Amino acid sequence: MFIRRTFFRWQFPAVIVLPLWLLIGSSIFGTGGWAVLGIFFGAVLLGLGLLAVSGLVYARREVREERALSWLDVGVLGVWHLLIITLGFSENSSGWLSVLVVVVGIGAFWYAVWALFDAARKRVRAMVDLIEKTAAGAGAFVPPMQGARVPPRPDRVNPAPPPFGRAVDPEVIVIREKPNDQS
Repeated sequence: MFIRRTFFRWQFPAVIVLPLWLLIGSSIFGTGGWAVLGIFFGAVLLGLGLLAVSGLVYARREVREERALSWLDVGVLGVWHLLIITLGFSENSSGWLSVLVVVVGIGAFWYAVWALFDAARKRVRAMVDLIEKTAAGAGAFVPPMQGARVPPRPDRVNPAPPPFGRAVDPEVIVIREKPNDQS
């Protein structure tokens, strides 16, 4: 859990620190002046990419609630950040390592989009299941999902039994127009 929380805290400072490291590292480890200028523009784009991926990861509800990334998030971001750090140490920043950083960055972006939609799909599926259980219970009270802030309605806690001789059909939902309408 420590590693997952550390990556949670690191992802937004990394937006500034890693592109800055590219500029400093490439200057120190022997890149020429024009290459540093090219790295500057690449670092700006890298910073925007890091910000986009961090924002998509942070947009997931479970990440915000736990204040920790998933292990898959840690793996994807860890590989990408490690490649960026390694790129700062390389003498020729326009080689295969730069291409690998871009490819892994694109993969990290699409992974973050997929994870966000997958988390949203699971929450919507849980809500649909709750609605179906409530409808199948013919008005019986079903507690809301965990984290929902909907107070229970007192008129739904102990529903009245159906009148004698009439079976309750779980496929039919009756909506009364008037509150005192008993038919």
